Amino acid sequence: MKATELFTSRIVKAGRERVFAAWTLPELVKQWWGPPPYTCPHAEIDLRVGGAYRLANLGPDGETIWISGVFIRVEAPAALSYTWKLSTQPTEPSLVHVSFVDHPEGTEVRIHHERFADPAVRDEHAEGWQGCLGKFSAFVLG
Repeated sequence: MKATELFTSRIVKAGRERVFAAWTLPELVKQWWGPPPYTCPHAEIDLRVGGAYRLANLGPDGETIWISGVFIRVEAPAALSYTWKLSTQPTEPSLVHVSFVDHPEGTEVRIHHERFADPAVRDEHAEGWQGCLGKFSAFVLG
């Protein structure tokens, strides 16, 4: 593993179609997105290769961090790849790959996030992804 990439995963107790929908439908994404204590009051997702997305991470201080990018791979319900740009970081976009893999207990959500500017940014994102996956898992079980 390179110092500018991370891998994480979580087993979610639901089928791939349900998990994929919760990850990609704006009205569902708004209900779980963002690591605690962030919420997502706004989500736009044009789920097609070349389509854009834009998510709001609203912090408890009222500040909104925007995450945006473009889909470069969409294979429902198995995989997504998309660019990732934070409004608070003037760096080049990073790249996210998400796989939804059948598992005896449901679906394993595997995240490979690469092309971070440096290891400190990677570590911040590793923590953020863990928070998001925790909220996601709880939401899907809902």
